[in-house]
Amino acid sequence: VQLVESGGGLVQPGGSLTLSCLASGFTFSWYDMGWYRQAPGKQRELIASITSRGTTNYADSVKGRFTISRDNTKNTMYLQMNSLKPEDTAVYICVTMNYWGQGTQVTVSS
Repeated sequence: VQLVESGGGLVQPGGSLTLSCLASGFTFSWYDMGWYRQAPGKQRELIASITSRGTTNYADSVKGRFTISRDNTKNTMYLQMNSLKPEDTAVYICVTMNYWGQGTQVTVSS
C-alpha cells in the first residue's frame, strides 16, 4: 500500500487549496479513506472521511469549509479547502486502513 499526498503549500488567510492523495497497492474503491492533520504541539486530528460508497463526515473545525471527495477511476482522494485560517496550518496526512501517507505541509499565513 502506498499513499502519496500532494498539493500543499503556503496560502494567505481566506485562500483555498486542494490536496490530493494518490493511492496504490490495493483496490481503492473498496476502502474508506480519511484525512488527518498534525499541527505543531497538537494531537493528530481526523478532519474528514469518506466511505467506499461516498458518505462523508467532517470535524466541526472544518465543516462548511472543507470538502472531501474521491475519484475511484483515478485511485485518488481529494480535500478541497476553502476559507483557510492560520489555525489550519498543519501537515495533512492521507489514511486508509492502518496505512498512512507521509503528509503534505499546509501553511496559512499572510
